[in-house]
Amino acid sequence: MSGPEFVAPPRSLRRGAALTLVFVSVLATAAATNSLPGDERTPRPARTRSAASTVDGAELARAASDAAADGKSGTKAAEGVVSRSGDRWGAVYDRSDFEQFEDSLDGQYTGVGLLARRGRDGRIEVAGVQPGGPAARAGLRAGDLLRTIDGRQVGTRPVTDVLSQLRGGDTASVPGTPVVVGVRRGDDTVTRTLRRARLTTRPVTVGRLPGRATLIKVTAFTKGSGARVVKAVRAAPAGGGILLDLRGNSGGLVTEATTAASALLDGGLVATYDVHGAQRALYARRGGDTDRPLVVLIDGGTMSAAELLTGALQDRGRAVTVGSRTFGKGSVQMPSALPGGAVAELTVGHYRTPAGRSVDGKGITPDVTAGERAQSRAETVLSGLGGGA
Repeated sequence: MSGPEFVAPPRSLRRGAALTLVFVSVLATAAATNSLPGDERTPRPARTRSAASTVDGAELARAASDAAADGKSGTKAAEGVVSRSGDRWGAVYDRSDFEQFEDSLDGQYTGVGLLARRGRDGRIEVAGVQPGGPAARAGLRAGDLLRTIDGRQVGTRPVTDVLSQLRGGDTASVPGTPVVVGVRRGDDTVTRTLRRARLTTRPVTVGRLPGRATLIKVTAFTKGSGARVVKAVRAAPAGGGILLDLRGNSGGLVTEATTAASALLDGGLVATYDVHGAQRALYARRGGDTDRPLVVLIDGGTMSAAELLTGALQDRGRAVTVGSRTFGKGSVQMPSALPGGAVAELTVGHYRTPAGRSVDGKGITPDVTAGERAQSRAETVLSGLGGGA
């Protein structure tokens, strides 16, 4: 899910939550996680190859406990275990970060409006900036390579650590406090002083295209975003098509992505996933709009829950996808409470599209490849489908 300055937000371990899944990207701020709805149909466990994390949960808890007993940081000790494990998406969050993640799922947070992720080369880059936020006003943009924060080298530090520093860390995510960010842009180094602000995300925006077509832009699957997509589809002009823009969507709550799928599918399978080898599934609700022409815009910033939605619409022949290959974040994380209030997110499996395709490390290839003029190309495709764009 993605919310500014958040990496795959740890599941919120809410009371009564039997299972909290995170289809997020630890490299895309604000990850998405949530308990699966109790009314989802779940297949009997299947004999599939386990994709369990290489992290031993008992070892993780023991390391955190021993460190705390010695007066050291249990969170840092746990981070060391996860780092050595080879779990690419594993992460550890302290109590304050966890509270920030909770806020991000509600669409509010204190920070600089910067989305960060770990690129394929291991370096941390800006995935996007929130319009009107401190980072945007300072001229930072997607593709910038994060080099320093308040003079401290970013290097290969955990993304969670970097984002925590952007938000203010334990000292305070206080609006108005400064943070100096250095980025690499091409051959140039740019340094900007940003002032943190209390920001509210707008994960779903709706606009009109020429003719009777509707543009629905979803930047993250935070709470309520699925219902907003449903509302937008129902309010679209009769006879007009829909252009669903998922570019730069780094993920979010998988239940919200499933609700969004329900707006455009009449029930049926959205995705399957495994937890320690036990196969389960997500289904759309019946009654969605399956008649209007639909085109989905995607790019390398389309990740996690956004890829889950894209794969469902593509596999089931509901949409034509336009743009460039998606990121390829298809692993499943589950939360584990640690001594001292920290939370560890460990990889336990992977999800697959309705056709059984694995997304992790591969991404989704669009039906129509398009570069800088992707939206124009998408509008042309939608018009050709009779969508009125």
